Amino acid sequence: MKFTWMKWSALPAAVLLVGSVVLAQDQPAPSPQPAPQAQSASPSAPATPAATPAPAAKPKPTIAQRKENQQDRIANGVKSGQLTAGETANLETKEAAINGETKADRAANGGKLTSAEKTQINKQQNQMSKQIYADKHNASTANPGNSKVGKRQENQQDRIAQGIKSGQLTAGETAKLENQQKGINQQVKADRAANGGKLTTGEKQQVNKEQNAASKNIYKKKHNAKTQPQAKPKS
Repeated sequence: MKFTWMKWSALPAAVLLVGSVVLAQDQPAPSPQPAPQAQSASPSAPATPAATPAPAAKPKPTIAQRKENQQDRIANGVKSGQLTAGETANLETKEAAINGETKADRAANGGKLTSAEKTQINKQQNQMSKQIYADKHNASTANPGNSKVGKRQENQQDRIAQGIKSGQLTAGETAKLENQQKGINQQVKADRAANGGKLTTGEKQQVNKEQNAASKNIYKKKHNAKTQPQAKPKS
């Protein structure tokens, strides 16, 4: 009786053990993890960018372009007051001489310049360039003041500057106009020095008369047939 009870008591335990083994066998096996990839010891070098082509060298300005550039610089100096009438007259006299030489050289060579002539003209223009810079940056400036006489003087300079810039005035014409203005300015300066810095009524009338004549001269030279070579035609 005792043996029979022990036999039947052990039976559930055996069944439970067998069920656990079967259940374990039914579980899916874990999927294998992929092996980590080995990293390269040295990363691949970035692609070398294409070399940027060097910018093309700027062509050297022609004789005509160089001449026009000088005139533009002088015009700016007249307009800003950095160049006095005397300085402008001196510069334009020299520019007129270079222009005359260029014209003569072209006439002697069928309208062209030889290499030696181009070299000579560029050398002269280099010297002119230095003088324009020196005159524009020295202590001498056109300072007409706020008086009626001063404003008239400034207006004349603005008209001359515009004529230079547009090509309506040649270097020779500008030199003559600025010499005329230089004479008037010197007269005004002398009159002021003799009268405690002021002008008498008679002196003002005389200066205005001279500026009227200069004004007509500016107009005529800006509207005649002469123009600065290679510049825009007169309108």
